[in-house]
Amino acid sequence: MRQTFDIKGGPQDGRAHLPLLRRELARQGLDGFYVPHDDEYQNEYLPDANERLAWMSGFTGSFGSAFVFAGKAVLFADGRYTLQAGDQTDPALFEVVGIPDPGAFGWLAQQSLAGKKVGYDPRLMSPNDVAALAAAAAKAGAELVAVSENPIDAAWTDRPPQPMAKVVPQAVKHAGVAHTDKLEAVGAQLARDGADAAVLTSPASLAWAFNIRGGDVSCTPLPLGRAILHADGSADLFIDEEKTDAALRRHLGNKVTLRPLSKLDEGLKGLSGKTVSLDPDVASAWFFDALKEAGANILRQRDPVALPRACKNAAEIKGTTAAHARDGIALTKFLHWLDTEAQSGEVTEIDAVVKLEAFREELGNLNDLSFPSISGAGPNGALPHYRVSTASDRKLARGSLFLIDSGGQYLDGTTDVTRTVPIGTPTEEMRANYTRVLKGHIALATVRFPPGTTGTHLDVLARHALWQAGLDYQHGTGHGVGVYLGVHEGPHRIAKPWNPVPLMPGMIVSNEPGFYKAGEYGIRIENLQYVTPAEDIPGGEIAMLGFECLTFAPLARDLIDVKMLTKEERKYVNDYHKRVLKLLSRKLDGEVKDWLKKACAKI
Repeated sequence: MRQTFDIKGGPQDGRAHLPLLRRELARQGLDGFYVPHDDEYQNEYLPDANERLAWMSGFTGSFGSAFVFAGKAVLFADGRYTLQAGDQTDPALFEVVGIPDPGAFGWLAQQSLAGKKVGYDPRLMSPNDVAALAAAAAKAGAELVAVSENPIDAAWTDRPPQPMAKVVPQAVKHAGVAHTDKLEAVGAQLARDGADAAVLTSPASLAWAFNIRGGDVSCTPLPLGRAILHADGSADLFIDEEKTDAALRRHLGNKVTLRPLSKLDEGLKGLSGKTVSLDPDVASAWFFDALKEAGANILRQRDPVALPRACKNAAEIKGTTAAHARDGIALTKFLHWLDTEAQSGEVTEIDAVVKLEAFREELGNLNDLSFPSISGAGPNGALPHYRVSTASDRKLARGSLFLIDSGGQYLDGTTDVTRTVPIGTPTEEMRANYTRVLKGHIALATVRFPPGTTGTHLDVLARHALWQAGLDYQHGTGHGVGVYLGVHEGPHRIAKPWNPVPLMPGMIVSNEPGFYKAGEYGIRIENLQYVTPAEDIPGGEIAMLGFECLTFAPLARDLIDVKMLTKEERKYVNDYHKRVLKLLSRKLDGEVKDWLKKACAKI
C-alpha cells in the first residue's frame, strides 16, 4: 500500500520531547520559541526529518504552529484539526487554541513578555510572516531573535536523515520543451525585468525548469534543492551529491553547473552587487537576509518559473489527457465495485481506499498517489479534508452517502477526482443537494470568459445554486494542478478570496464545488479542466476563453434530481456521459462495461 492508515504522533511525543526542547532553549539563552509546521522548502507534504512540530508536540496535522515557553506551550490549529490536536497532545503540557481567533501572532501580541527573548528560525518563515511576528513580539514587549541553529534540530538526537532519492531527467516528450530553452526564456524575462539573476527556492520550480524529477517528498515527485538562474540562460543547481549521477550531469549539459547543496551560501555570496529576483511568498526570510548580507539588490517579484509552469504546453496537455483517460479506467472499475459489492453495508472506508489503489496499480504505470485518498462515509464525508485511519474507519452504511477524493501520479500527468455515491437509497434531501452541487459544477465547466478574468471572478458560478437555497461550502472551488508535479499548485486558483492572477490558456484547475451537512454527509463533485485559447463566439465582439474537461468517470445518476436541471444542464450531463462511454468502454469488458453503459444512460 502506498497509503497507510495509522496516524503517527500522540501525547507521548510531547511528554518525551518538550522537556528536551526547553533544555535547548535555556542553553541558547531563549525564553520562548515559535514553531511553525512549514519546513525549509514550503512543501505541502513534509519529509519525516522536517516534521518539527509533530516531534515537539505529537500533533501530526498538516497545518498548525506553536509557541513554547519555559512554563507554557500553546498549540494553534484550524478547524480541520482542533479535535485531532486535542487528542494528540497532553492537556497538562499544551493549550490548544483554534485558528483564526486570535491566531498565533495575535495571541503573542496579547501576552506580557517584557524583557523576554523569543526565537524563530528564519529558514522556516517568509519575510512577511517574520514582519508580522516581529510586530506581535514588539506589542508583547519581547525581543525577537533569529536563531542560527534551530533548537528542535539540536534537541532531536534521533532525527531521521534528510531524503536522498536520486534525481532523474524528465523526457522531453513529457516536458514538451527542453530545459535549455526554458532557462533561456526565463533568463530573457529576467533581463527585461532588470534582474541579473533569480534564486529559485521552490522544488516544483526546480523540477519544471530543469526537466527533472525526484522522490524526496511523498505524493509529489520533487527533488529538494535550490537554484540560481542567470539572465544569460545559464544556471547553478544546488543538489545533494548523493542524489546525482553521470546521467543527470549529461542531461543538464554545459550551461548548468551542478553544485553541492552545502555550497548554497557560497553561491548566494557570489551575487554581490547584482540585482536578484526573489519571491517573498515562497522564499524564506533567510534568503533575504543572506542576499542582503552579500550586498545584492533584491527585486521582490513572483517566482519567474511559476507562471510558465502553470501554463501547460501542448505536450503536457497531451500527456495529462492520456493519464486521465487511463485513470478513468481504474476509477470506473472502482465505481462499479461501489455500486455492487460495496452496497452490502459491510465495506469500510479503508477497504475502499485499498480497492481503488489496487485498480490504479493494475494500470501498471502508477508512480505514486497524488495525495492520501479522502475516503469519507456518512458523517466523515462532511469533513472536507478528512483522512481515514484505523481509529476513525467506519462502514459505508446503507442509506448514507460516500465521498471519495483521490488521485494518481503518472509520468505523463497528475490526476485528482472526487465522486460522491449513494450507499443504499438516498434521501430526497441528499438528491436535491447533490443536484445543486452538480449545477454549480456544470456552470463552471461551461462558462466562457474574457482574457483577464481571474478565478475569483468565476467562483460565484459554482456557488449560485447552493446560495439560492441558503447553502455554501467553506473551501476553494478550484486549485491549480501540475503535470507529474504537485496536485496543488499556483499561482492561480478559483476561490472567494481575491487572487490577482488571470486564468490563461493551458492552466489546469480543479472544478470542485461541494456541500457538507455536519454530522450527516458530504457531497463533492470534482473534475480537472484546463483553460482553452480564446475563440470568437458567433455574433460576439470579444474572443472568449473556456475550459476543456480532463476527467472522465460517471456521475451518480441516482443522486440527480432531473427536475431541478435546466434543458441545457441535462444536455451537459448527457453529453459528458456520452464522452465517458466512448472514451472508456474500449478498455473495459464484461460486467464493468455493461454497468458503464447503464451509468452513462441518457437522463
